[in-house]
Amino acid sequence: MLLDGLSSPVKNVTERTSNPFGLRPPFDRTDPDERTAVFGYGDANADFYLIGDHPGVHGGTSTGVPFTGTASGDAIQNVAREVGFASGPEERPDLENLFCSYIHMCCLPAGETPSEEDYADLERYFDAELRAINAHILLPVGERATDHVLREYTTQRDRLDLDMPRLHAREIRGRGFLVVPIREPTAWEDTDREAIVARLEEILGRDYRQTKGVATTVG
Repeated sequence: MLLDGLSSPVKNVTERTSNPFGLRPPFDRTDPDERTAVFGYGDANADFYLIGDHPGVHGGTSTGVPFTGTASGDAIQNVAREVGFASGPEERPDLENLFCSYIHMCCLPAGETPSEEDYADLERYFDAELRAINAHILLPVGERATDHVLREYTTQRDRLDLDMPRLHAREIRGRGFLVVPIREPTAWEDTDREAIVARLEEILGRDYRQTKGVATTVG
């Protein structure tokens, strides 16, 4: 399968951790000496797929690695380290069984946020990479990513309010996916961090691969 913006047919490329499928951003609004985009990063054979919003929120504009360099990104990476997904340097961690990307990979000038048209332009790139990785446990971080994942990869969005404190760390049935939303880390309160760590450890402690293609109740 070929997609405009992919430099080669989509296939599993295990030897590359950054942009394993050769995505090329559809637009560049940054200065010549600034990073164009923060591409997907991690284990291309992962079962767990961490999904953020855009580099201005969850980081990577200086490192090129999702979930680095911001308070939100650092909090998520710390959770990944606690449950055994991440090790090594903070700016370029070694990831095992986890792949990370954004629904909007392109970088924008400081202070700018993506428009609805920008998100729409990048949707096919995100979807192509997600399906190429073939992970079946999706971990959307924050309201925008959670809304997108619930709309596109489950039949639950119309039945659920986008109430992130209530959705945080819950298991939601998807169309071949198990979705576990994560509240925006800068809004975490009380036991939010402990809740997502406990949920991930619980999933890892069971035969979670059986969730692929199997109805999983909202819990």
